[in-house]
Amino acid sequence: MLRRFAISFIMAGVVLSAGARTRPHYGGTLHVEIEGDPWQRPDGLPRRLVFDGLTMLDSNGVVHPALATDWESENSDHRWQFHLRPGVHFHDGTPMTSVNVVASLNLSCSDNCPWTAVRAVGSSVVFTGDSPMPNLPALLAGGDFLISLTITADGKTPNGAIGTGPFQLTGFNNGVLTLVANENCWQGRPFVDAVEIRVHRPIRDQWLDLGVGRADVVEVPAEQIRQAQQQRLDIVASRPVTLLALQVTDTGALANPALRAAIAFAVDRGALFNVIYQKQGEVTASLLPRALTGYSFLFPTDRDLNKAHEVRGGLAVQPLTLSVEGNGAMQLAAQRIALNLHEAGFNVQVVGATNPPHADLVLRKIEFEGGEPAAVLESLLRSARQSEPAVARNEDELFKNEREILDRHTLVPLLDLPRAYAIGARVRDFQMHTDGSPDLAGTSLEDAP
Repeated sequence: MLRRFAISFIMAGVVLSAGARTRPHYGGTLHVEIEGDPWQRPDGLPRRLVFDGLTMLDSNGVVHPALATDWESENSDHRWQFHLRPGVHFHDGTPMTSVNVVASLNLSCSDNCPWTAVRAVGSSVVFTGDSPMPNLPALLAGGDFLISLTITADGKTPNGAIGTGPFQLTGFNNGVLTLVANENCWQGRPFVDAVEIRVHRPIRDQWLDLGVGRADVVEVPAEQIRQAQQQRLDIVASRPVTLLALQVTDTGALANPALRAAIAFAVDRGALFNVIYQKQGEVTASLLPRALTGYSFLFPTDRDLNKAHEVRGGLAVQPLTLSVEGNGAMQLAAQRIALNLHEAGFNVQVVGATNPPHADLVLRKIEFEGGEPAAVLESLLRSARQSEPAVARNEDELFKNEREILDRHTLVPLLDLPRAYAIGARVRDFQMHTDGSPDLAGTSLEDAP
């Protein structure tokens, strides 16, 4: 009996000890390294740490209240009213009001907005549209529409980024962005005391810093996930959250739809997937990812060079320019696409993203935002500045909309790619938002005091 009691006591101690090890700790500084611009819209890493939206999406893409507590639509979704959460303040103490929310939205979205007009009405924000806006609550959770302070309480322009989020910006020195915990955050205080983000850090240096303990969270590009696994890095990857696509102009040399169709048939998605992106993500000819719809398999992904020659019909084409947004794998992908098009009779020169400013083709990445399929499609097309889709009330209408868009061959889907990060041994509870950005407000450190 005494022996059984002793064993039970030891087992209870083990359980309690394990719970203590896994229970989140408050305190400590989380060291993060990134390769690019921290404030790049819509997915710059600090943006969701410093700013909040009127709404937010859970891990399943379902819309939830954030800075707005509730909302309702009128006039067949032509008018939406969002009621603001009371008692919320910006990091500098300025109260959040409908006036400064509208000022932020007008600054972040001056054209190509999901709405026609937005105005402050008491403690609410009202959106009106010439067309129905059924996806507005989901769209407002996107990175482009996060709320920042544009004018302080004393009428001055803020010095730096000021939001209502779980962290506030305190400095940027020697390439390191410093954010400290917002003790009065309406969502509750984050676990770590501070986040330091070292910017413009090459991937190789990020991984070296992770290995020697100088970094806790580093980036793993999709094309390097396999390499990171071989190096036994602790990787957290999202589902596909980024569309790699070829944007094709419908003016000038490519005003003829037959030429655009020939380009779409000539691209070899399999080579991009197998060779350049090392079989990460998914090959796609659909705008929406497979996980969101039941019909993406209906869009064929195989290259058809014979069909490309057939629809081109021997038409002469002046030399084309292919601009690429990004370096490394994006440059390699652009060169591969140029070779594909050469085999179909096109003469294509690959150029940088800013030279020339109006390229015939643009290879780019577009983030999936919006949660529900119709909202994701609208957000994607707005990012690509394509014409807005019609309202889709069911999957059949959504498929019809997407088919009509793809038949124009002005946006050619290629791959759906994940986002991934590698984390250090002391990092606990690291998760990712539905858009693939890291949820550092919920992350804690094992060795925090």
